[in-house]
Amino acid sequence: MIGTMEKIDEIDHKILACLQKDGAISQRDLAERVGLSQNACWRRLQRLNASGLIRGTHADIDLAALGYDLTVFVMIRTRHHSKEWADNFRKHVERMPEVTDFYRIGGDWDYLIKVVTRGMSGYDAFYQKLITNFDLATVTGFFSMEAIIENRAADLSRLR
Repeated sequence: MIGTMEKIDEIDHKILACLQKDGAISQRDLAERVGLSQNACWRRLQRLNASGLIRGTHADIDLAALGYDLTVFVMIRTRHHSKEWADNFRKHVERMPEVTDFYRIGGDWDYLIKVVTRGMSGYDAFYQKLITNFDLATVTGFFSMEAIIENRAADLSRLR
């Protein structure tokens, strides 16, 4: 396991940057782009995967083209802060397929949930499931009109 940033060198950074842009890049093309043999590139990929720095490969799917045209950022404030309540709430939210992102946050709010659904009726159905059997102090939704920057790859050059 990679424990410190010192063990991540320039070539590892190049590999990670290439994979962020195109997770389906062939190993041959990746090796060529970063200046390694295919075997050396494969070994580095294995090490980066084993370390947890690479957490999988995903396709970027246009959900709106599939009819999931409403994105809502749901802010939640609760009166409950016990570990047991938080664990139960986490399990409750994880069971909802409309949730694409879920964060426990600091500040005036306790949780932020990103929901992608089919229109307002889809959001209302999600909302009804969300509040069922959970005492939430405040729930508010912010409706996205346009994604200006979404799923941007992190600028790994600033980590060097």
